[in-house]
Amino acid sequence: MALDFIPENLNFAVAFEDTKMHDKKYVLNADTGKYMGIVGQGFQCASHGDFFRGVWDTVTEEMSTHDVADADFTWRTARGGAWAMLDITLPNMRSTITTDKHETSIGNRIISLHGIDGSCSNQSYFGAIDFFCTNGMITGDYDKVRKKNTANFTLEGFIYELARARANFYDNATKMQVWANTSTKYVDVKSLLDDMISSKRKAEKMFQLYSHEASVRGHNKFSLYSAFTNYASYADERNGFSLKNTGNDTQAVSMWSREQEVSKWVSDPKFITLEAA
Repeated sequence: MALDFIPENLNFAVAFEDTKMHDKKYVLNADTGKYMGIVGQGFQCASHGDFFRGVWDTVTEEMSTHDVADADFTWRTARGGAWAMLDITLPNMRSTITTDKHETSIGNRIISLHGIDGSCSNQSYFGAIDFFCTNGMITGDYDKVRKKNTANFTLEGFIYELARARANFYDNATKMQVWANTSTKYVDVKSLLDDMISSKRKAEKMFQLYSHEASVRGHNKFSLYSAFTNYASYADERNGFSLKNTGNDTQAVSMWSREQEVSKWVSDPKFITLEAA
């Protein structure tokens, strides 16, 4: 992957300018002069380009040529480009999940977030993507790597987690197959969702989404998980979970928050104990 894989709107240098407050400074797009945010005087950060090139360079160094050969890059931005997310899918790292009614393949996924306005620290997550419906997945116990923004970008923790990512992906694929084998036919899924999800309206809509997934994949725990990941992947008439248009350029952040919400749901003891159902 060439060094110019960074989108043009994110491939800019970062500069700072003092404000009239002694402990604050502006963050600027050094190429255009656009003001991107206000941060503390001690704040430092790498540019988006340096951060994401560092992530991808590390991925290509630590993983096999075959694993990364057909990598797909999806970019999302918010806050006028001050917040950015790179979602890398590695389709050559693939595993099949089979239910009594359906079969799908999941691929490995690496997600990295970066903010130049103090809105988030450097973060990387490891997950999967369902190629049948393109739902993004992060299971509750997938490790997150977080490092504060620094001018000299390094991600020692990322390298360590990346080394484990290959084994973790296949371990989690095995777990998802167990979910696919775990029947929910005699589980009161509606009551389960009412207990897990604080919003009754959201729980009701999630049950409708589960019912649709179950009609395709069968009544099993993987279908319930697929309903969760559908909610985290789409926000329109396809699933009934549209986002409000606040006009504040925050949709990408809101969708990422949904993925974190799903991660919490699959870590909930009520979901975990369905293993024994």
